[in-house]
Amino acid sequence: METLSLFQHATEFDTYPAGSTIFNVGEEGEIMYVVKNGEVDIVVEDTVVETAGPGSIFGEMAIVEKSIRSATAKAKIDCEVVPVDEKRFTFLVQNTPFFAIHVMRILANRLRNMNEQLS
Repeated sequence: METLSLFQHATEFDTYPAGSTIFNVGEEGEIMYVVKNGEVDIVVEDTVVETAGPGSIFGEMAIVEKSIRSATAKAKIDCEVVPVDEKRFTFLVQNTPFFAIHVMRILANRLRNMNEQLS
């Protein structure tokens, strides 16, 4: 599934200059994001664990479990990100069921990668 195709024409997006923080570890999270343009570093304990580029999602755990952020997200370069709240997420899942599978695959892949890093 090409996530960017669902959001390429989004007119509501946030812009972040390179180096700026989108969210911090420990903050309350209710929104996930889709990178429309640019790159976002996902940082855990001062280590970049992933760089999200166009079409990538990040912050999805906020939608799934409504918990505090487990990482910090920083704009690596100037970027545009589309915020996705629970209402929009539910709409996407209902109208594009493969979107839910895509998000689950991303979560599983990230968990697998963290397990590999720990072993």
